Amino acid sequence: MNTINYTQQLPIYSLEPDEITGNKNFRVYNFEGDFPSLSDLLIPHRKNHYLFVFIKKAETRQWIDMMPYKLKENTVYFTGPGPVIVKEEFNQLWSKGIAFTSEFLSFQEGASLSKLPLILNPFKGYELLLNDADVRFVEDMIDKISVEYHRPGEWQQRMLTAYLTVLLTYLSRIYTAQYNDQEPSAEKLLLSKFQEKINEYFLECHEVGDYASMLNISAGHLSEVVKTQSGKPAIKHIHDRLVLEARRMLVHTDNSLKEITYYLGFSDASYFNRFFKRETGITPAEYRTTIREMYH
Repeated sequence: MNTINYTQQLPIYSLEPDEITGNKNFRVYNFEGDFPSLSDLLIPHRKNHYLFVFIKKAETRQWIDMMPYKLKENTVYFTGPGPVIVKEEFNQLWSKGIAFTSEFLSFQEGASLSKLPLILNPFKGYELLLNDADVRFVEDMIDKISVEYHRPGEWQQRMLTAYLTVLLTYLSRIYTAQYNDQEPSAEKLLLSKFQEKINEYFLECHEVGDYASMLNISAGHLSEVVKTQSGKPAIKHIHDRLVLEARRMLVHTDNSLKEITYYLGFSDASYFNRFFKRETGITPAEYRTTIREMYH
């Protein structure tokens, strides 16, 4: 059976230079209704570089350090080296983004960028909500960076660094305003521990009470804190994790539905079928057929 042990070493994705510029330390992305690559879908991984993506339109979800994020329009998502990332869904994406390595930051004036709050990310935040003025500014700066990115020459490095400095400084101001009042409270730490326990035991434990016992608190208290801190019931966190693994196996393995059922800790295939359809809107078989038709 092809399964993933999340305690094992995960693949680390490097920044791949595009065919046009060949730049190994900086890259600009622009997606206009593109679908993710099947090879990237549902594969937990880390990146060895920084990635900043402005979402114009998306109907998809990704996980960062095993916390799901439903991608919002007119929002910036960002990661650096380290966090575990999973692209869960295969819907279309309209976005603009930039990626760069630590080496790029060390060049010339770029060294000072490594000290920005956005790069250091002390609050472990990965989502920046933008107002209308922020959207205009961010799009304009990314467009300027894109133009310079496709204009090689002796001044390109300085120009990219200058534009990037302005963009990341602007985003750092938003970051500090959004996260400074979010010092980790006991409730936030409990949510984080709950997520960690789910990731470790989701195959064996499907009930909130199981995790409450591990955390030495009552199920009622855990449910209340999780709902307040995350906006969704504690049981939904458990179900989301099960669905994520089910999707991965349906896409990347040839295991039968019965084998997947028992691997995920369900005793009955018909119950798992109903569970998956309730959570996703389609049956496991329909999901597997749909995604394979899309990529073949």
